[in-house]
Amino acid sequence: MKLICIGRNYTEHIKELQNEKPTDPVVFLKPDTAILLKKQPFFIPDFSDDVHYEVEVLVKINRVGKHIDKKFANKYYNEIGLGIDFTARDVQSALKVKGLPWEKAKSFDGAAVIGKWIDKNEVENVDHFEFSLKKNDEIVQNGNTSHMLWKIDELIEYVSKYFTLKIGDIIFTGTPAGVGKVIADDKLKGFIESKEMFSITVK
Repeated sequence: MKLICIGRNYTEHIKELQNEKPTDPVVFLKPDTAILLKKQPFFIPDFSDDVHYEVEVLVKINRVGKHIDKKFANKYYNEIGLGIDFTARDVQSALKVKGLPWEKAKSFDGAAVIGKWIDKNEVENVDHFEFSLKKNDEIVQNGNTSHMLWKIDELIEYVSKYFTLKIGDIIFTGTPAGVGKVIADDKLKGFIESKEMFSITVK
């Protein structure tokens, strides 16, 4: 099982971090040890003073595939979900300056929150539904999949050029604007439309 993550897939998020708009999807991986265990709090790692939440729509792959054409990509997932790509922003910034990979900033233990899964047919259109993140009961991120630079089926086509997709693999599809720092005792809740998908506490 692998976690395939997409960076810079929402224009407003690219602007808020003052990044360049990519010509192709930005892809990085998280190991399965990054998955936050169910009902466990998220512990801020001691190597960072600036850990940010990034809420993302998730896609669970349900069959093996390679070089998947976009028009067939919808057959490779039945479920969507919501999660968080926790990012040690200070570590990431230092790595970016040196042109180094981001794994130390994004792939540490607990850095991947995976919430509940729902059938993709529970939303009217996977390319046009709202999702949000609340921090201490205030909405801090509000996104819509229609704003993705590369939609879910396009991401499956692109990623499968490079990696064989296997049953259980999860794609993190990128975060909208509004990312921000977490501190101890923060409560984070994620929603697809009005359905709560996860609830975690920061320690």
